[in-house]
Amino acid sequence: MAATVAPPVSPKELESDRCGSEEESRGAEAEEDSSQQQTGPAAVTHTRLSKLPLARIKALMKTDPDVSLASQESVFIIAKATELFVEMIAKDAMVYVQQGKRKTLQRKDLDNAIEAIDEFAFLEGTLD
Repeated sequence: MAATVAPPVSPKELESDRCGSEEESRGAEAEEDSSQQQTGPAAVTHTRLSKLPLARIKALMKTDPDVSLASQESVFIIAKATELFVEMIAKDAMVYVQQGKRKTLQRKDLDNAIEAIDEFAFLEGTLD
């Protein structure tokens, strides 16, 4: 029988092949582990895409006389935009909390953020 000779392989090629296959196998193992752990109705976990209650947002949207119907997609987009807005204003207000060497966000910190940042100019006077 004739033996076939494989071409020489550099250590870099071996390392890159091994890393890729290790990552793929780790991903497959993680999927198997998660599917094995989540058996039965009590083990089912749902990750929410929105942290705000979509039904309440839809109800708020319908209080506007111009809105007669609100699709689920539009309600979700409004919810995500609201989350991002709250996150942004909270982060900007936290700067003033840290300047005051405090750990609690107070109304005056929100007022300072609204006054200092042009993006929040539309909110001036709303917290009065």
